[in-house]
Amino acid sequence: MTTINFGKREILCKLVYYGCGLCGKTTNLVSLHGALNDEMRGDLLQLATETERTIFFDMMPLELGEIEGFKIRFSLYTVPGQVQYIQSRKSILSGVDGIVFVADSQSNKFLSNLESMQDLKTNLAEYNMSLETLPWVIQYNKRDIPGALPVSVLEGELNPLGAPSFEAVASTGIGVNETLRGLSHLVLESFNR
Repeated sequence: MTTINFGKREILCKLVYYGCGLCGKTTNLVSLHGALNDEMRGDLLQLATETERTIFFDMMPLELGEIEGFKIRFSLYTVPGQVQYIQSRKSILSGVDGIVFVADSQSNKFLSNLESMQDLKTNLAEYNMSLETLPWVIQYNKRDIPGALPVSVLEGELNPLGAPSFEAVASTGIGVNETLRGLSHLVLESFNR
């Protein structure tokens, strides 16, 4: 849920990177953090256990400017993708303004992608939200892997709603900025409505 701080004249939006375990959610945020100027981002904070990695950082994209004299600030989160962390994923979705669904393009991750998408829909429903009304994009990550599933196959199964989609190789930064930019614009359009 977008938060407006009238004292600081800021609009704070929460964006969540969602997907199965090891699909590249954390790699996306690490890549973004490394590419941004210090004045555009906060610290990269990682909350980790032996098997769970969740990352959070703030940034203020300069290219988005202001709305009605308010600066735009985004908080970016990843969810742990492992099956046993369903409660963590659900909690992180609380108050979300936009979602990047990161799909792993490897053929052996196809079922995991489908399960993660269903998990996302179920968790959003707990907050009376859905992908039909929430700004979201899908990123097809690991496009450099030999034997990666064709985007048309992934689109057909994971994106029946026709959300904007992006091809990426998060480990090299390819498609990472474009994905975030695409979601940022959708969130701001939603806010302006």
